[in-house]
Amino acid sequence: MLFEISIIIIVILGLFFVIVYNDLIKQRNRVENAWAQIEVQLKRRHDLIPNLVETVKGYAKHEKDLFENVTKARAAVMSAHNVNETAEASNYLSSTLKSLFAVAENYPELKANQNFIQLQKDLMDTENKIAYSRQFYNDTVMKYNISIQTIPKNIVASLAGFNKKDLFETQPAEREAPAVKF
Repeated sequence: MLFEISIIIIVILGLFFVIVYNDLIKQRNRVENAWAQIEVQLKRRHDLIPNLVETVKGYAKHEKDLFENVTKARAAVMSAHNVNETAEASNYLSSTLKSLFAVAENYPELKANQNFIQLQKDLMDTENKIAYSRQFYNDTVMKYNISIQTIPKNIVASLAGFNKKDLFETQPAEREAPAVKF
């Protein structure tokens, strides 16, 4: 009788471990998929930027430093190796793109150029998708991190080597509201 009860307990614990482990695998894969969606949008932005820069260059030839900064920022995003590096580089690229659009404001004929208008619209659409992807990624990471840190899943997570994932965060300077001056 004691032997049978021991076998039943072992089977129940084994099933518990398998069920929890499979759930953690699903959650980790969701995190990886959410990150892949961010990378898809970053790649889309990466592909749009040279066209936008070339269009603006034709009108604003003396803005050489700005074009170099956009190019450097674009390269930094594509060469980032983890979530934190990608977040930092992406935030820097976003700020250089804002500068690029600010320069475009000084050229009325550029603002009326259909190619520029379409590129600007595509880039803004991509920026919105990146923001949504970041939010989705962070929500997915939060759920995963909660799972691996709460009882009873934390026991299985520590035994199976599941580690906490990093959130995609903005840099401190970007958290401040921009100053508006007239």
